[in-house]
Amino acid sequence: MSRRDLRERGDDASVAFDKPAKKGLGQHFLHERGVIDKMLLAIDPKPGERFVEIGPGQGALTFPLLDRHGALTAIEFDRDLLEPLRAAATAHGALTLIHADVMDVDFGALAAGEAFRLVGNLPYNLSSPILFHALAYAASIRDMHFMLQKEVVDRMAAPPGSKVYGRLSVMLQAYCDVTALFKVPPGAFRPPPKVDSAVVRLVPKAPTRIGIDDPARFEAVVRAAFGQRRKTLRNALSGVCDAEIIAAAGIDPQDRAERLAVADFVRLANVSAQSSAQSSAHASATDATPIR
Repeated sequence: MSRRDLRERGDDASVAFDKPAKKGLGQHFLHERGVIDKMLLAIDPKPGERFVEIGPGQGALTFPLLDRHGALTAIEFDRDLLEPLRAAATAHGALTLIHADVMDVDFGALAAGEAFRLVGNLPYNLSSPILFHALAYAASIRDMHFMLQKEVVDRMAAPPGSKVYGRLSVMLQAYCDVTALFKVPPGAFRPPPKVDSAVVRLVPKAPTRIGIDDPARFEAVVRAAFGQRRKTLRNALSGVCDAEIIAAAGIDPQDRAERLAVADFVRLANVSAQSSAQSSAHASATDATPIR
């Protein structure tokens, strides 16, 4: 650890952060100042905003954010990092630590009616579950800036027709504007991971821009469509909606999932949901008809 690192992390940093990264938790601690500065520039914190960080680690992003913003809430699962973070944070600002698995955190309750900005260097082995967990609370989140495995960021931001365009791409792009920002090499971390990383921005869309009538049906359609990528939509969606519904949505049943835009999936799910609702209403009316 350099002298500059020690100054930025507080007087006790040399002894506070003395435990090695835990492989079982997927820990890779960011240390490259140039990368941190680029993340701060991308995040661009403003006075009066609320920030929540997932996995502060050894405070590489936490302390510069505190220097810029003054206050921050951080969710950390590793008990061994809590006291070092508290001790080092005193030189930078007001840090509120939540010791929890982020998957158990209710972001809606944390927001308490005031949307916050979410940042973090996510563990690569849990990145997708964390993304979907955050997505469930999109109404409570203004935007998200995450460090992730580059391969995951490529999938998140992939356009239709791309080899990596899939369920993750469609589900995230349906609810957020997704922008891949910049690549980060392995050497920016201790210990260095075996893959490149990247920073991504997600901005939740307003409900009027989403246009999904039935979120559960939308998820079911997307999951089934990409469950067997090489199959045509007619075959891949056979358990969800038939070829007539696919055609009614203006989509060729012989097409494949990777060729459909996000708006196509939204339209298909809405037509499917409407057809299902009409069938249920008809069945209810039939059941209610008195027997003479």
